[in-house]
Amino acid sequence: MIAAVILAAGAGRRMGGPKALLRLDGETLLRRAARAALGAGCSPVVAVIGTWDPGLAGLEVQTVFNPEAQEGMASSIRLGVAALGPAVEAALLLTVDQPAVDATLLGGLLALAAVDPERPAACAYADTLGIPAVLPRRLFPELLTLRGDRGAKGLLLREGAAALPFPAGADDLDAPGDLDAIRR
Repeated sequence: MIAAVILAAGAGRRMGGPKALLRLDGETLLRRAARAALGAGCSPVVAVIGTWDPGLAGLEVQTVFNPEAQEGMASSIRLGVAALGPAVEAALLLTVDQPAVDATLLGGLLALAAVDPERPAACAYADTLGIPAVLPRRLFPELLTLRGDRGAKGLLLREGAAALPFPAGADDLDAPGDLDAIRR
């Protein structure tokens, strides 16, 4: 069983509010990410969120509130991984600010991860590896020790993660104009 952990607790200061609640094509970015994870067959799907209503009614998604979101991404990774049960073999980590992520991409990443279940699999873009990424259970203890605004990139590089080309992964949302550009 491969779970999904959606990292969505950030305040989105540069965006003027949580990125997770921004809307694209009529739905929030969080709901889009959750639908993509569910559509790829992840179970369970855990969304690590801030103090706002996640708007996930009707979807089989567990929410975990992150009271330490200001620390950065590592706090959300720790909470999301800690929420996973013992039957989970791997975790697919993803965020809400890569609008090109969909169920097809995630399904391809899961298939790549299935080739060697003990090896991480990650998306390749901008001359590096990044999320979405699948990390096997053997790496959960290290994920639980991450601190600050660091994600799992160091683990992905150290472990020689299998790479799935995803050039659009570099197109993330960091400033208000980024969402307008994607809408066009």
